[in-house]
Amino acid sequence: MYGRGGTQIRFGPPQTPDVIKYLVIANVGVYLLQHLLFSEQWWLVNFAVIPKLVWQAGYIWQPFTYMWLHAPHQVTHLLFNMFALWMFGSPVASYWGDRKFLRFYLLCGTGAGILIAAWPGVIVLFGGSPGQYVMPTLGASGAIMGALLAYSLLWPDRTIMLLFPPIPLKAIYFIPFLLVMELLAGPANVSHLGHLGGLLVGWLLLRQMGVVHGLGLDRLKWRWQRYKMRRNLRSVQDDRWRRHDDDRTFH
Repeated sequence: MYGRGGTQIRFGPPQTPDVIKYLVIANVGVYLLQHLLFSEQWWLVNFAVIPKLVWQAGYIWQPFTYMWLHAPHQVTHLLFNMFALWMFGSPVASYWGDRKFLRFYLLCGTGAGILIAAWPGVIVLFGGSPGQYVMPTLGASGAIMGALLAYSLLWPDRTIMLLFPPIPLKAIYFIPFLLVMELLAGPANVSHLGHLGGLLVGWLLLRQMGVVHGLGLDRLKWRWQRYKMRRNLRSVQDDRWRRHDDDRTFH
């Protein structure tokens, strides 16, 4: 749930662009095909990102195809990703247009897939553990994180009412909140590398578009000062109301 300007609260976006509908249909359709055609192992080996196969067997399509797969026994992963895509991707797609959003979504997902394949390869190259080098990664989370980043930077002051936990949060703080929750309470098999890859590619694309004007120390300091000013203003207003109530009670 999120609201704009004051106390107006709405659940979900005002409209769902066609590109969001098609992406949801594609993800759900592929998920159903995973149950109907071939085995889970066949899908994982051929279309999830397995760094060893990308670099040693030439499976160069995997950094693109992995984002359309979701583990058949983890339907909640698919549902959460599609819910986030609908909730936060719809406003971005409405603002940008279908074609621009689709390009951004695919680049974030593919860029995250390339990072998922590249980083374990670098670790193995320098003598590190080959664990992630042979591990499959799948899911649309990298692309979804890019869409969430775009939303939070396009409308940083929009208030989001979280469902779990039910607290209000400024959109600009949504991504840091998700990353902290992921580290503290996320499942063991989550791809932190994929999430960070989607954020990194999304950040670079948004900078190229001129959406990101920098969130360096000066920007963060300015936001902190503005927060303190608003908090002090609310304290003054609350104090005035308390004095007004005391005066009215006294008379």
